Amino acid sequence: MSASRILKWITGGLEALLGIPVLGGTIVVSLLWTPLAIMLVLHIVTLVLTKRDGGPFTGSVLGIITSCLGWIPFVGMVLHILSAIFLMIDGSKRDNKSQEVIQG
Repeated sequence: MSASRILKWITGGLEALLGIPVLGGTIVVSLLWTPLAIMLVLHIVTLVLTKRDGGPFTGSVLGIITSCLGWIPFVGMVLHILSAIFLMIDGSKRDNKSQEVIQG
C-alpha cells in the first residue's frame, strides 16, 4: 500500500472525527481552529503524494476546501463528512503506479 493511500485513510478518519456534530465542533473551537490548519497541511501533502502515485485525488481536493471552509458551523460539519467519505473511497482504490507494477 502506497504512502498516499495510507494518508487518505488517516485523513479520512480524522475528517470523520471532525464531522461528528458536537464533538468535532468542540475539538475545532477548543483548539482555536488549529485542527483545520493541520488538516490543510495533511491534505496538501496527501494531494502531492497522490499526484506522484497517479491515484484519485478528489477526496484530497475536497479536504482542502473543507479545511478552508470548516469554520462555518453547519457547512463545515457537512463538508467534513463528505471529505471523509470521498477520502476513504479514494483510499480503497489502487494507484496507477501500483497497478503498473502488478501488471508489468
